Amino acid sequence: MKLSRRTILLGAGSLPFAIASLRVGALAQTAPAAAPDAEAPPILFVHGNGDYDALWMTTMWRMESNGIARDRMAAINFTDPLARGDDKVEQASRSSTEDQRRELTAAIAELKRRTGAPRVALVGSSRGGNAIRNVIKNGGAADVSHAVLCGTPNHGVFATDDQPNNEFNGRGTFLRGLNEGESEVTPGVAFLTLRSDGMDKYAQADGRFIGKPGTPTGVTNEGPELKGATNLVLGALDHREVAFHPRAFREIYKFIAGREPARIAIVPEANVKLSGLVSGTPGGVSTNRPVAGATVDIFRVDPDTGERNEGAIYSAQTGADGRWGPAQVDPTWSLEFVLTSPGAPITHIYRSPFPRSSDVVHLRAARPLGPADKDAGAVVIMSRPRGYFGLPRDVVLLDGKEPADVKPGVPTDATATLRLAAGDVGRNIVAQFGEERIVARAWPASENRIAIAELTY
Repeated sequence: MKLSRRTILLGAGSLPFAIASLRVGALAQTAPAAAPDAEAPPILFVHGNGDYDALWMTTMWRMESNGIARDRMAAINFTDPLARGDDKVEQASRSSTEDQRRELTAAIAELKRRTGAPRVALVGSSRGGNAIRNVIKNGGAADVSHAVLCGTPNHGVFATDDQPNNEFNGRGTFLRGLNEGESEVTPGVAFLTLRSDGMDKYAQADGRFIGKPGTPTGVTNEGPELKGATNLVLGALDHREVAFHPRAFREIYKFIAGREPARIAIVPEANVKLSGLVSGTPGGVSTNRPVAGATVDIFRVDPDTGERNEGAIYSAQTGADGRWGPAQVDPTWSLEFVLTSPGAPITHIYRSPFPRSSDVVHLRAARPLGPADKDAGAVVIMSRPRGYFGLPRDVVLLDGKEPADVKPGVPTDATATLRLAAGDVGRNIVAQFGEERIVARAWPASENRIAIAELTY
C-alpha cells in the first residue's frame, strides 16, 4: 500500500521556511503518538557520533517553553562518542555498538526511576539513532513509547560488501541485523524518522563526503527512512539541522506530545544558572571523559565589541568529575568563557546570551595550534555545533567575508578558521550566521591562545 504525500509549510520566526513531506511506511504504526490531553512521556535525548549532550540544549529549552518539565528530560553523554572503524575490534577512546547499547540502557533505567514513568520517549541524532534501535530491538522495547530518529543513517552512510563490521555499512552485520524483516521497526514502539531533502552529507549517492569522490555509496537521500515508520522530509536542512533546527523541534514535540507546540520561540527566564562538563581529547580523539584541574573563568562582554565589562563573574577549577558551575548570569548578557585545560591551548569561547538555565554547557579546549597557524598572530574559529554552514543557503560571514574554507553546495563544514597577522591581535572579529551575531577578540597565538565564536543556533 502506498499512501499519498502531503506537504507542510512552516515558518519558524525569521528563520528560513522548510517544506516537509509526510511519508508513512507501508506498515501501520504499532503504537500511536500520545493523546492530545495526555501527559507526554519523559524524554531522553541521544547525541551522535563524536558529539555530546550539550547539542540538545536549545531543543530542551523549547520543550521547557512548551510546558515539558526540565526534570522529565535527560540527555545522555556517551563516554566515548566516536564509533570504532571495526565494531568488533577494540580501539582507544572509541565505542562499539554494544558499549552504546549498554550506556543507553542504563540511562533509560535512570530516567524511569527518577520520574516513575513506565516508558520513555527516545530522540536521537545521527549515530544516536543506531543506539536507540539497538536497545529497542534487543530487549528494550517495553521501556520505550516513542523513537524519533533524526538524520540516522538507517541504511548506512555507504552500503558495500567490504568492511562488514563497520557500524555505518548498510550491508554490514550491525545494520542488516536491525533492518531484517518486512518491517524495519519494532512492534509496540511508535517510530518517526526525520531527514533532509538532499542536503544531508551522510545520505548521498556519491562518496565524496566520505573521502571517496566518484565512488557510488549504494545509499540515497532516502537512506534514513524506515519501513513501518512515519517518515518526514524536512526540506533543505543539513545532517545536524534535522535534529536541532526549530523545524525539527516542531515535529519531535508534535509526535511525542500528540499536539502542536504552543510556541517555537524560547521563553527567557529571569534568572539563569549555567553549569557543565570540561571534557578532553586524549590522543586527539574527542571524548566525554572529564578533565580535572581545568580552570573555567566567565566574563560578561560587550555584544558590540567583545570587550570585557568587568572582572570575572565566575572562576573555578574542575575536580575529578570535570564539572564546573553553577554560574549565575543575566539572560541578556553576552559571555566569554576562558578554558585553561592541561596540555591544551588557552581557549576563549564567545557565546550569545543564554535565555534559560542549562547544566549541559560543556567546554572542550580548542585543537592545538598546528603548522598552518605558524605565521598567524591570532587564530579565530567560528563554530556551529548544531548545524553546518551552507553556501549559498545561509548568511555566513567571518570578519565581514564569507569564509574561504567553507565549501559551497551540500553543507559539510561546521567550523571556519580565520588567521590574522600580528598587527590584528586585540581587535574585534564579528562572526555572523543568519541573525546570530557574536563578537570575539583576537588573542595572541604566541601565548598559545585560540578564540572560538560558538554559535548557539
